[in-house]
Amino acid sequence: MGPTTGPRVPESIDDFRASAGTRLRRFPHIEVPDAPDIRRAAVLLCVVEQPALSVIVIKRAYRGRNAGQWGLPGGRVDAGETIEQAAIRELHEELGLTATPADLLGRLDDFPAASGFVITPIVAALPDASALDPSPDEVHSVHLVDLARLAEDDVPHWVHPNEALRQSALTDNGLSATPEGPGLLQMRLAANMTIHAPTGAMLWQFREVVLLGRDPDAARIAHFAQPDWTRH
Repeated sequence: MGPTTGPRVPESIDDFRASAGTRLRRFPHIEVPDAPDIRRAAVLLCVVEQPALSVIVIKRAYRGRNAGQWGLPGGRVDAGETIEQAAIRELHEELGLTATPADLLGRLDDFPAASGFVITPIVAALPDASALDPSPDEVHSVHLVDLARLAEDDVPHWVHPNEALRQSALTDNGLSATPEGPGLLQMRLAANMTIHAPTGAMLWQFREVVLLGRDPDAARIAHFAQPDWTRH
């Protein structure tokens, strides 16, 4: 059975900016409070029009942390930086793209990753991505995921629905998460592109909240299971 076409998504960067901005202003994002052992990272769900509206996904270089894993442009928040400043800096360092604060549309939920980082996803819309120039030291390949594809019904899959793959609720961090869940999320975007949490979880919440406008309380992600190899 072939894929089921999802709901209509914006057709221009201006349409996306308007709809995403409205939905994100209404979205009560959850933040993990600061603590001595918290390490923070910021990533960008960066939408470009090239030529179809797409979100940038990268495969990390086969070296260092997260070698060869699917990811979003971003990285560690340095001392003295805000989340937003870190996301903008990392976008330029990794992909050669320049974003300004005006290009940032809002935040999604903090994701407490098994690697020990708390990741803050920020949604951005860039009017021009022609300067795209990935750093070979950090990026193996760049992939533009069509928003229409991301919205299709056959993209999210839940596998191994058993207690061993369900995380406990993170109530000690003040997160309204539930320990019950359907299993391990796979975002099956293409034949050779299956993305798990943390990146898959953030793409899923972006799809549910920003693209499809669904109920925020049904789109929380902090409790999503992560494969063991994402801990490194």
